[in-house]
Amino acid sequence: MLTAQRSLLTAGAALLLTGYGLSGQAFADGHGGVAGCGLYTCVEAETPETPGSTGGGSQAAPQGGSGDTSSEAPSTIPIPGRDCTIRKLDPQPDASSELWEGHKPGDGAIYVSPCAEVNVGGATDSTMGRVFWAQDQPEAVDPAILARRAVDKMLLRGPEIGIAPKPGGTGVIGMPVYMWTAVGPETFGPNTASATAGAVTVTAVAKVSKIVWSMGDGKSVVCTTAGTPYKKSFGAQPSPDCGHRYTRPSSTQASGKYHVTATSTWTIDWTGGGTTGQLAEVRDSDVDISVAEVQVVN
Repeated sequence: MLTAQRSLLTAGAALLLTGYGLSGQAFADGHGGVAGCGLYTCVEAETPETPGSTGGGSQAAPQGGSGDTSSEAPSTIPIPGRDCTIRKLDPQPDASSELWEGHKPGDGAIYVSPCAEVNVGGATDSTMGRVFWAQDQPEAVDPAILARRAVDKMLLRGPEIGIAPKPGGTGVIGMPVYMWTAVGPETFGPNTASATAGAVTVTAVAKVSKIVWSMGDGKSVVCTTAGTPYKKSFGAQPSPDCGHRYTRPSSTQASGKYHVTATSTWTIDWTGGGTTGQLAEVRDSDVDISVAEVQVVN
């Protein structure tokens, strides 16, 4: 059974929810179990049987105190759309409400964020809104904008190129070429960042989904891994996951070298504000290598 993180045990708190156009079970007077709408979420809780009750369930008097329980109200706060607009509660709760968090009416106001993520039983739940006090009107938050802000906090670089033959050395046509990148948060991922505005937090995780190697000879190689660094023990074995072979020497190029460009596509998954999305960023790096024909001496 779920219990509210912080229960509001006054009838005035029920008013602030219905005034916003939200529904929750009516509040009891704070003596015993209630269908408690906490400061951060509205969850179901048991109400012990009272004289005159039929038993077998929760019954709470509506705000007017008449004891009429003929109409059932849901025990959770439904989210009104997913526009994530933060609204001021109307009417505002009574001055005695815990929602004021020690403040007085007129000192700020009470708001509801439909897309605020809350923690329920150790798990994040974005299907329930958050009721909170704020000094000024919080800005309307678009989670997609926060996702972009999170990405802007990241340092996403092009591949830190490793290649055999090495720049400055000379490879041989027909021999395997190995391509790889150093693996880290800035070069391959994962790279994580968050951005918050008001009651909404968006977290983005970026990973390289592919690297396109333009080899300078008119051919490209698409690698979905970071590649395998070359070792002498590999000899003439081809790369198991990211390799190439040249069929002509680099002397055929105007510069005398092959200009190799590695372009990373960063796939960025983000979540927050009751929604998810995906972004993409592209970064590249380049290097020049020499490849020659084998000279046969008679």
